[in-house]
Amino acid sequence: MINGMNPPDVGIQLPEAKMGMDTVTDSPLDGNVNWIAELMQVVLRALCLVTSVTALSLMVTAEQASTITVLGFNIPLHSKWSFSHSFEYLVGISAAVALHLILQLLISGSRLVRGSPTICSRNHGWLIFAGDQVFALALMSAGSSASSVSSLNHTGIRHTALPNFCKPLHHFCDRVSTSIVFTFFSCFLLAILVVLDVLWLSSKH
Repeated sequence: MINGMNPPDVGIQLPEAKMGMDTVTDSPLDGNVNWIAELMQVVLRALCLVTSVTALSLMVTAEQASTITVLGFNIPLHSKWSFSHSFEYLVGISAAVALHLILQLLISGSRLVRGSPTICSRNHGWLIFAGDQVFALALMSAGSSASSVSSLNHTGIRHTALPNFCKPLHHFCDRVSTSIVFTFFSCFLLAILVVLDVLWLSSKH
């Protein structure tokens, strides 16, 4: 009678114990990994927002008046970011990136607080990936365009009487240069987010 009861006991209890171990050990680990990855994306977006707003603020406040001597004549100078199309382009792109990041942070933050995944579907993931990639390339373009103008202001034009404008306008040039640095840093952060987007999409095959 005891021998007859052992097989059912072993046959029923062993699978239950194994299933119980799978449920306890695997699910929390996967959940923790997903939560950390989603939190990392939110932190990176918040940091990128800070750098983009900083680049925007530095550029729109870049303005200075001074005088410069060319061939013995004192010429008044007034420098402002809006005098250059490249600087205006950087301001426009930085503002667009900031709005994109604010929207994504509002969506991701609200879903994270509710305990839901920050990316609700594969289509949503593709949309975020496309937005991050487009804005990363746009920031690279804006930063490169502004860098060429800033470099010309620092070095002047060779074989001409045009001097280094940044000597009398050092405050203006310093703010522009710092803004460009933050622009490229924002581009770098968005590039990291693009890689994370690709990893998320790859994991959902």
